[in-house]
Amino acid sequence: MRIRMALVLIPALLAWAVPWLDGQSPNETSFARTWSLPQAAAVKDGGPRTYRFTVDYNGANAKGEVVYRQHVVGEYTRGLPNREVAWKNVSVATAMGPSATFPDAQKREFIEGFRYPNDMGGTLKPGFFKGFPPTAVAERNLVWDTAMIETYGQNYFDHLQLNQPYRTGGPNEDVTMPDVGTFHSRGVVLEWIGASQRNGQDCAIIQYQSFFNPIEIANGGMTLNGRSDYWGEIWVSLATKQIEYATLHEIVVGEMKLPGQDTTQVMNVFRTGTLEPFISN
Repeated sequence: MRIRMALVLIPALLAWAVPWLDGQSPNETSFARTWSLPQAAAVKDGGPRTYRFTVDYNGANAKGEVVYRQHVVGEYTRGLPNREVAWKNVSVATAMGPSATFPDAQKREFIEGFRYPNDMGGTLKPGFFKGFPPTAVAERNLVWDTAMIETYGQNYFDHLQLNQPYRTGGPNEDVTMPDVGTFHSRGVVLEWIGASQRNGQDCAIIQYQSFFNPIEIANGGMTLNGRSDYWGEIWVSLATKQIEYATLHEIVVGEMKLPGQDTTQVMNVFRTGTLEPFISN
């Protein structure tokens, strides 16, 4: 009986081991044959699609003590005529300290109905945020962050292979943020890390990350010199290339000088965000 079992098992073990003899696991061989992203496919907009973007800011001192918290929510609509996008119902609530109750959120009327072509480059041009108060940094970030997430999630299918990091951009690119400051990008690494489902759609999960990016901010009399580290994951529909879900994490650490003060203090801002559709047409 033992000899018969061995005769049965040996061919099975050899079949399992063959891929390893070639330096590949069985899973890697299967993925190489069956996993690929749609190539040269445009994003399919069947009409307006609205997302809710929620971002939470936590500002802490050098000891890690939370000084303030900010809760930002906005509704972003894409798929409008002439490839335009728009914002509405943007609100901000701010609380001091680590546990104080948030007051009623304040609606930002200046961004209500803000509409523009869906083009990342256009959002970085001088005068783009005409009508925004100089201190409206969180509201500008909503615009930049959604453009970033769509760019990373939709524009690199032709370059991504499963579990293979792909670097975008050069090692040092200066980005001027109108009315805010300068961001020195070290480049972004994208990686297609797997598949899942969101909102009934088969999705590719794309991870993005970028670290040690110098940043200088001069806004409303406040200055900050430091660095930005950011990362997240994006669920992209394989059928439409629409973003079905995305996360954002960023840490900004630097020396900050407040208006009217001569001394600097270390400030650490940690923010987290989620972008998800809540109306789909």
